[in-house]
Amino acid sequence: MEKKADTMEPPLLLSVRDVSNVYVDRRMGPFGKKDLIPVLNHINMEMKNGGIFGLTGKSGCGKSTLARCILGLADYEGEILVCGQKHNNNSNQVQIVFQDPGASLNPVKKIGWLMEEPLHIHNAGKPEDRGRIVDEMLLQVGLDPSYKTRRVHELSGGQKQRVCIGRALILKPNLLIADEAISSLDVSAGAQILNLFTELNQNTGLGILFISHNKDAVEYLCGDAAVMIKGKPLTF
Repeated sequence: MEKKADTMEPPLLLSVRDVSNVYVDRRMGPFGKKDLIPVLNHINMEMKNGGIFGLTGKSGCGKSTLARCILGLADYEGEILVCGQKHNNNSNQVQIVFQDPGASLNPVKKIGWLMEEPLHIHNAGKPEDRGRIVDEMLLQVGLDPSYKTRRVHELSGGQKQRVCIGRALILKPNLLIADEAISSLDVSAGAQILNLFTELNQNTGLGILFISHNKDAVEYLCGDAAVMIKGKPLTF
């Protein structure tokens, strides 16, 4: 009798189950009465492996708070699973790219040092291989390895964001969160970064949670999307 093939589907890339979060407002100082202001309201959301999911909405609707919860940087009630396991802020499974690439990069250091820094911090890769890993990652994000000798002030906004993306991906995460990653760039540079996300997704299967107030960018890039309203994502 032939053994049936294992048809179990792999776990979801991201599973957000009944997640809530509150902001503590102490208007009367540290010893005054505190108000608990709801930010996330019993959120349920799923991302499949290899997908690009867009999340849009007005400022203050909870998009970035959700990102911080997924990263393990903010307290929440409920459950968040990445690849079927509970995520914490010591894991490399999830990395983030922020709005202002210049503020994310040490201006004193050269690009090669900045790219290699995550490998040192997490003791990833053999020391003799790290230079090659950096070269390959620079090429992957659309920069020549010669950029290793440059400093941050010598790069354009789009080039800085490519370095930030490379730093995030050099630890090989399963999920990349792009939190307003194009909002500080001009239209041309922003479009190039959107195309880079598409290439990375298609070539490597990288899952991307793209958070942006720009609904047009979300519709252009993402296969699935939701708008955050009053702390809840509603698909569109």
